[in-house]
Amino acid sequence: MPKLVLIDGSSYLYRAFHALPPLSNAAGEPTGALFGVVNMLRATLAARPDYLAFVLDAPGPTFREAIDPQYKANRPPMPDDLRAQIEPMLAVVQALGIPTLRVAGVEADDVIGTLAQRAAQAGIEVEISTSDKDFAQLVGPRVALVNSMDRTRLDAAGVREKFGVPPERIVDYLALMGDKVDNIRGVDKCGPKTATKWLAEYGDLDGVMAHADAVPGKLGENLRAARAWLPRSRDLATIRTALDLDTAPEQLALRARDDEALRALYQRYGFNSALAALQRGDEEPAPRPAARAPTPAPAATEAALDPALAAPGRYTLIATAQDFDSWLEQLRDAALIAFDTETTSLDAIDAEIVGVSFAVQPGVAAYVPLAHDYPGAPAQLERARVLAALKPLLEDATRPKLLQNAKYDMEVLVNHGIALRGMTHDSMLESYVWNATATRHDMDSLARRYLGYTTIKFEDVAGKGAKQIPFAQVDLDTATRYAAEDADITLRLHHALWPRLQNLPGLRRVYEDIELPLVPVLARMERHGVLIDADQLRRQSQVLAARMHTLQQQTEREAGQPFNLDSPKQLQAILFDKLGLPVHMKTPGGQPSTNEEALEAIRDAHPLPGLVLDYRLLAKLRSTYTEKLPAMINPRTGRVHTSYHQAVAATGRLSSSDPNLQNIPVRSEEGRAIRTAFIAPPGWVIVSADYSQIELRIMAHLSADTGLRAAFRRGEDIHRATAAEVFGTPPGNVSGEQRRAAKAINFGLIYGMSAFGLARQLGIGRGEAQAYMNRYFERYPGVRIYMDTIRAQAQRDGYVETLFGRRLYLDELKSRDAARRAGAERAAVNAPMQGTAADIIKRAMIAVDAWLQTRGDDAHLIMQVHDELVLEVRLDALQAVRAGLIERMQGAAALDMPLQVEAGHGANWGEAH
Repeated sequence: MPKLVLIDGSSYLYRAFHALPPLSNAAGEPTGALFGVVNMLRATLAARPDYLAFVLDAPGPTFREAIDPQYKANRPPMPDDLRAQIEPMLAVVQALGIPTLRVAGVEADDVIGTLAQRAAQAGIEVEISTSDKDFAQLVGPRVALVNSMDRTRLDAAGVREKFGVPPERIVDYLALMGDKVDNIRGVDKCGPKTATKWLAEYGDLDGVMAHADAVPGKLGENLRAARAWLPRSRDLATIRTALDLDTAPEQLALRARDDEALRALYQRYGFNSALAALQRGDEEPAPRPAARAPTPAPAATEAALDPALAAPGRYTLIATAQDFDSWLEQLRDAALIAFDTETTSLDAIDAEIVGVSFAVQPGVAAYVPLAHDYPGAPAQLERARVLAALKPLLEDATRPKLLQNAKYDMEVLVNHGIALRGMTHDSMLESYVWNATATRHDMDSLARRYLGYTTIKFEDVAGKGAKQIPFAQVDLDTATRYAAEDADITLRLHHALWPRLQNLPGLRRVYEDIELPLVPVLARMERHGVLIDADQLRRQSQVLAARMHTLQQQTEREAGQPFNLDSPKQLQAILFDKLGLPVHMKTPGGQPSTNEEALEAIRDAHPLPGLVLDYRLLAKLRSTYTEKLPAMINPRTGRVHTSYHQAVAATGRLSSSDPNLQNIPVRSEEGRAIRTAFIAPPGWVIVSADYSQIELRIMAHLSADTGLRAAFRRGEDIHRATAAEVFGTPPGNVSGEQRRAAKAINFGLIYGMSAFGLARQLGIGRGEAQAYMNRYFERYPGVRIYMDTIRAQAQRDGYVETLFGRRLYLDELKSRDAARRAGAERAAVNAPMQGTAADIIKRAMIAVDAWLQTRGDDAHLIMQVHDELVLEVRLDALQAVRAGLIERMQGAAALDMPLQVEAGHGANWGEAH
């Protein structure tokens, strides 16, 4: 498992300052704290973490001062000797190549908490290097504390042993004791033993406060006096774990070490042992700048380290025509060519090739630089000549090629007049089909998991953030190590993954018949793009802004005071403290949640939650679409070009980004208005076709329930038919309310909804909701049998499958956490239906695209959204294309219940849908 080490910089500095004598260098500059920090950093680097960050508080106030102006008011000023060591400390951190993070408005603790949570959820092991007990609240699966001085490690069991409470009760423990240094008020005279005793007896802080009257003596009096401020103290002590950070854990790779700067710093401050180790080369730079033997596979990998895949790579820089011609002959004779491009941009529509790399056997690869441009750059082969020589090979469908994320390279090659054919493998899709949830499917993650190999990151060679340089400015030797490694690792991954897929016919069919053929379809859709009416979106943005302003006024009237609608803290205070609304959900820190689900649960209790939800919807639509889309129009094409992602959703569904087309609401007036801004050019129309109730039809097929199948075969309104069965009413007498309840049951069961969830959605009692579900299963017994069977099968095998053989692994079925286990059981029921629906629409896209390619240029696939395909069709071809589209979508799967497709058309997407 990859590891992220998060260093609490303040803890390092203060711990070293107080632990070591007041040392100084020859010039009389204080060095004691700096000496301790340097030694701790060297020890941390010696452990070779995959990711590392040195986190410090940013200057200025934070949100905690807004909660309590007296927060940290009693802290003494930093000693001058310590302050003088901050700048040299930061210089050492930078020279060591360790990323430094400072985020204004929050504390370093919150940055660490957020990154720790994100990393753990992404399958990265986290170590928080600190001596601050507050961080014990973050300990959990994949997150541990490591003492910055003695390197002792504290996991969840260690937290309980040390503090007497588990990690989830640390915040309550801290609130009860208070913190004199941070000026957080606790219960007077309450120390660790008392706090532990109370929490053991009463469960949590709320329980302690609720039983305050039962606590005798002076401590009881102190506890009752503290009830007024304990919730605030708990809030102050809670480390935030959901900040909106620009930095992801995977971006915290170590940079190249600046040995010259380190040498000067060590000499200045008299760190002789560190200087000697640096000069001897005892401490290897991190990251290693050259190709190297793979590191041992972590325990969580599936690495198959045969000699061919584990050997160090031999990479060649091709700088002469003779060398290129020699490699060209090798490519012509190769059984499989691993190919990769280096470009000017991640936007494939506008990217130009800077160089190309290829490999034909594991461990042997070459890079051809074509457009590197920096002072002193050597002469390179002419790009036009090299690409012209490669074009026949790349366009030859009989010569197999292998790529990682082939869609991107395919689009880039089109920019240079090359139509890639013969793309027989994609290592990203091999991994995705093999196990969608085991890891992310970028090359770095795959190399780590399946090869036990740590790749050179782009940031290692080009820098990051504001200092990042274009790849065209990377020197040729460094570029060769990086680019040739890409081709080499792609080939090694294929050798590790393809044999596994070959041994499982179902997965192999998903890979060869669905995922691979879809790549060129998506590439064509992305390149064609969609027309956007920017002026209309700007007008809609003004309308949304006006409605948001009106909603803000309404919320203030309902709240009885003005407040910041975008502040969860202020909203929390009004909803739960002032209005006294019930709390259905809490944040990880134990505070009442104000997220969408929590507000939906109390929507009927007071007008304010609904108004806030309406405001958030409009704000999201405005920021994500009406404001953003006009700026995303490509000035060269005049269209918006989204990016579709195959290897993201575990169920096989596509996702999209820049812009995300999957989340435009279809049922709201505002969402439909945005869709009207997606327009057809003159002489063309938009055609939208989507599957009707596809997942319910799949449920009927998989469950073989006689009643459900009969309703579909008779062409009945399935929700009305279900209502008739559940409520014992003739279909003609079903009320709108009964149909709505039946619809909630139909779709709720697919997504594993409980009686409690159904009750909340329908606004009825739990017992009544359970009775509805019981009657549903009585009328459709095959559905219950299917659900029970699929859960048992998932428990036995650890995965479920779609109708076409795609697998979804459900590791959380074995979790000790009841909530995670329940979520996995719901996924076991839902994934075969949702995944089969995803497979069906992908098959439909492949069939429709192949047919359109034979028609010439009278229709184009331009969007895919959930169960819907959107086309741009020339007006004179409308009827033929509409009929052919429906035919191919309905023929994408042979279910017992025929697939039904509804298609419309119009001048824009809103009219067509």
